[in-house]
Amino acid sequence: MRVGAFILAAQFPGQGQGEALHRAVRSAQVAEEAGLDDVWLAEHHFVPYGVCPNAVTLAALLLGRTQRIGVGTAVSVLPTQHPVALGEQAALLHLASEGRFTLGVGRGGPWVDLEVFGAGLAAYDHGFPESLDLLLRWLREPRVGAAGERYAFREVAVVPRPDEALTDPDGTASGPPVVVACTSPASVRLAAARGLPMLLGMHCGDEEKAEMVALWRSAAREAGRDGDEVAAAEHVSAGVVQIADARRDAEETLTKAMPGWLRQGLGAHVTVDGRYRAMRDPLAYTELLCGLHPVGPPRLCVDRLAASAERTGIRRFALLVEGSGDLAATEENVRRLGAEVLPQLG
Repeated sequence: MRVGAFILAAQFPGQGQGEALHRAVRSAQVAEEAGLDDVWLAEHHFVPYGVCPNAVTLAALLLGRTQRIGVGTAVSVLPTQHPVALGEQAALLHLASEGRFTLGVGRGGPWVDLEVFGAGLAAYDHGFPESLDLLLRWLREPRVGAAGERYAFREVAVVPRPDEALTDPDGTASGPPVVVACTSPASVRLAAARGLPMLLGMHCGDEEKAEMVALWRSAAREAGRDGDEVAAAEHVSAGVVQIADARRDAEETLTKAMPGWLRQGLGAHVTVDGRYRAMRDPLAYTELLCGLHPVGPPRLCVDRLAASAERTGIRRFALLVEGSGDLAATEENVRRLGAEVLPQLG
């Protein structure tokens, strides 16, 4: 089992953006000290839900400040970026960190980001497969050209080659791992057809995640993926963690801090075409997360993670650690996760 910290650089009410970013960096450093396996970094634009606008940039900083821990994006929003530029960045980090970088990508939402960056709504509505396939080719082939609906260019050399210097244990060339955020059957099938593991959101319970894993396996086999490849796929389950000696204390920490952040952060999203997007009730959503995830004493956290792995078949976790909104409390949360939960998981 691999347990990582999920970091949004969330800006809680009354906090500055620099404060949120400082907490994000410190959380990642403490995660390595505490023995966690990974750090997963989100990116958002123009909203205090998360003030990191480029997860790859923050990943580069953290890879330079750490020695062991894996660093991944959760996720880099592909419709607002050129897949070749993202592929070049991923290759650079993969090679420079000697394989510690994982590229998570997603479709994002129909936000005003699409207007600001010039991608347009079409990039969100139906352009994701083209962008993803071009990105994958860049990470796997020595030369790449394109003749698609959105991207068309002459063949050019891939520099640096992400598979040039690093190899898997079986001796084959290896580029950076890629995972895909999946929120619908269509995105599950898209990832499965390409043999890419899924990143599943923290709003999903174990039953829904198990159904998505089953659909992924079925779709991957239908697409002709190798049986061993299907069985070995390392999907990632996002969640929330808050550790306290008593369950009610952990829940109180989150229910006091998270609703204000969610109300402010999610409420700031603006759709590019004016479509209505209903926002979750912040308190009800916080209570839902407390019920789904490892929130409480260490023993309860161990049991919930083990049970989730058993029900879903997913053994990699990206757990939001900054739900208190406080730097000292977040550091303590991460240290307790490493010292009191991980050893019991094996």
